[in-house]
Amino acid sequence: MATPETTAGSTTISEEMQERAEASNLLTLGVEEEYLLVDATEPRAVEAVEEVFDHVSDDIRESVQHELMRSQVETASPPQLELGALHDSLRQLRSGIAAAAESAGARLIAVGAAPAAGPNVRFVENPRYYRMRERFGDLSPGAGLCGMHVHVSVPDPETGVQILNHLRPWLPIFQAACTNSPLFAGHDTGYSSWRSVMWERWPTVGPAPYLQSLDQYHTLVSDLIASGAMLDDGMLYWYARLSAAYPTIELRMGDVCPSLDDTILMAALARALVATLLGDVREGKPAPDVPHPLLMAAHWRAAHDGLEGLNIDMATREPRPAWRLMRQLFDYVRPELDRHGDLELATVLMGRLRSHGTGAARQRAILSQQGSVSDVVDWLARTTAGQ
Repeated sequence: MATPETTAGSTTISEEMQERAEASNLLTLGVEEEYLLVDATEPRAVEAVEEVFDHVSDDIRESVQHELMRSQVETASPPQLELGALHDSLRQLRSGIAAAAESAGARLIAVGAAPAAGPNVRFVENPRYYRMRERFGDLSPGAGLCGMHVHVSVPDPETGVQILNHLRPWLPIFQAACTNSPLFAGHDTGYSSWRSVMWERWPTVGPAPYLQSLDQYHTLVSDLIASGAMLDDGMLYWYARLSAAYPTIELRMGDVCPSLDDTILMAALARALVATLLGDVREGKPAPDVPHPLLMAAHWRAAHDGLEGLNIDMATREPRPAWRLMRQLFDYVRPELDRHGDLELATVLMGRLRSHGTGAARQRAILSQQGSVSDVVDWLARTTAGQ
């Protein structure tokens, strides 16, 4: 839920990186991840964010920030060109925050929503968050909702708006691949992403509409603020939007992934998809105007089934196995994966995701085998820290 005035990290692209990107016609990318803090021995969330910040090392402090609730932490990687550099940056952030949490008597877990029941968690002491609570009430029950946001550079905002139109049919399968919150308050919700269900309570959450121009985009943002549904442009929670702070498109529909492998795969696919669609925009290809109710149905299906069930093929408007659609996405963006130097690693990571399943599938497998939410949280803590 980061906003322009609170986003963490050094986000300035170096002159050298900018020159390399322009010379090679490559897109930069960065990732924001939100994490939950839980007790050192029990699976319940804890209000430990201030204690964790006291132990954050200086080398990552600029990339770490508060989130809405006192049981959450957010990180933001610097923009990168190489997938390996992004991996190293995120690994340093995950391991560093995990170590700080351990020093503070807590654990860090990458999960979409709190798996176990616990006491109420308070908001971080931030005037903006208090204004949100006053305006919107209790729209985020529990200990907080944790997502992943992928930023991909675009040449200019007008082009970015056209890419948003082309992105709309592809985002449900991204959401399905990131599902990582089947458990909430100690029980299986029946959804692969319960975070998605709770997140949709906010008035501006959902697919971006089909947009005619950048002017229409800005007019909609202004109208939504005037309506009271948003405090500012940072509360435009569309599943893809123009970043209010950076020259990027921000994909923000997914749960935070449990493993760094999954995060890196999704970042690689996001960049390759934006690059592919940028080519379509430059060639003047029209974006498919998918009906909004059908998109909502596909996103609901993604939250419910993850990759282990069905989703909607937007070309035929028929249900198909979600994994087949995921493979279709991979094949569609393969040329840009290759051009950006990501194909070999993305192929390996895609195979790993296929073999072990989404975070939701892995949580359910542990619960089925061992029957304990505590075991799920233990696994999440180890996986988040890269152990």
